[in-house]
Amino acid sequence: MASIVAVLLLAAAAQAFPSISARQSITALTTSQIDQFTTYTHYASAGYCTNTQTLAWDCGTNCDANPGFKPVASGGNGDSVQYWFVGYDPNLDTVIVSHQGTNPSEIMPLITDADFFLTSLDSTLFPGVSSDIEVHNGFGDAQASTATDVLAAVESAMSYLRHHVGAAITLLDSVYLPLWLPAGTTFKTVGYGLPRHLPIMSTQTSYLTHINNQEDPIPICPGMFLGFVHPAGEVHIRDSAEWAACPGQDNPSTQCIVGDVSEIWDGTESDHDGPYNGVEMGC
Repeated sequence: MASIVAVLLLAAAAQAFPSISARQSITALTTSQIDQFTTYTHYASAGYCTNTQTLAWDCGTNCDANPGFKPVASGGNGDSVQYWFVGYDPNLDTVIVSHQGTNPSEIMPLITDADFFLTSLDSTLFPGVSSDIEVHNGFGDAQASTATDVLAAVESAMSYLRHHVGAAITLLDSVYLPLWLPAGTTFKTVGYGLPRHLPIMSTQTSYLTHINNQEDPIPICPGMFLGFVHPAGEVHIRDSAEWAACPGQDNPSTQCIVGDVSEIWDGTESDHDGPYNGVEMGC
């Protein structure tokens, strides 16, 4: 069975329904569980590097952390189009998709500005997905600009797999790619500093984990009063360095991001970059 992992720093925001809070217990991840994310954190951080660097897999610490990685394709220009890369990790027997995140000082105005508009997903890219599903126009356009190139790269990278048949942008990719790849392909999405988005994606991305760090204000935007909500799968890194698994959506406990950062001005933008178990985002 083939496996695809998508990693990112930021994912998409979209129209949502009222928040759903969980009543299950919040649990702390063990050291071994935390360490399992580190490989993906390095891939997410490498997403900030230029397409030339990632295609050569020569980007310093983040590339050195996964020396066996086989890059297949890369793209973007770091400006109008976020950098991205696709390749194969032989240790995980998994195809990796990574998209560049955004500087928090640049993303904050975008996800807090009420002047954005909502648009339906492109029916050509998302066949069979209801037109009632709407996304933030900026994130939707960003994902669409690289979608077909990423899909082609993933299909090529799957030739490495031992078994026949992985943001704004990556969260949409995690809905988009399963529509086009062979049945039986498994998916895992790990997001860092994820803003709120569309709750229906929670039903289509049960393989999602989104990790937020301490008082990062990005994950509490856009506001729930606008109808936005987080998917399930939150892991919150507390000031004590504990990684708390927070069940449900927008869990209000002070052990989770919504309770810890109740307003934007309570947040610290620099927490958005990490550290995530010792890894800071950036090339």
